[in-house]
Amino acid sequence: VVAQGRNVSVNGAAVLEGHPYLHRGLGVTWPGEWVAVASSLGVRVAWDGHLAVTVTVEPELRGGTWGLCGTYTDDPAGKCHLPGATPTPPGDCLPTLPVPPDDFVSPDGDVAPFAASFGNTWKVP
Repeated sequence: VVAQGRNVSVNGAAVLEGHPYLHRGLGVTWPGEWVAVASSLGVRVAWDGHLAVTVTVEPELRGGTWGLCGTYTDDPAGKCHLPGATPTPPGDCLPTLPVPPDDFVSPDGDVAPFAASFGNTWKVP
């Protein structure tokens, strides 16, 4: 799915603005001024066509996600463990870090030191 402003395409085919699209577990809808894409995998992304984006995942994915939106672990101390690791007790977090340790986990499992380097690790080739 590619979106630029209110122009949306799926696999190169344009989706007409305001017209819902559903094919093979992927849906595109137009709630108000937003464009929303939902997959049968349990992930929904909504975009206002400018700067605001929301990502919603189903509860079944709790603890099984990572990437640009974090790990969805509900760790009250700010997500202090990496995917697949044993949760760290809240008092054991590194309070001096400006970002919780698992917020910048790259696809290879390393923790990137900066937001820009983290974002660049998730670029689609």
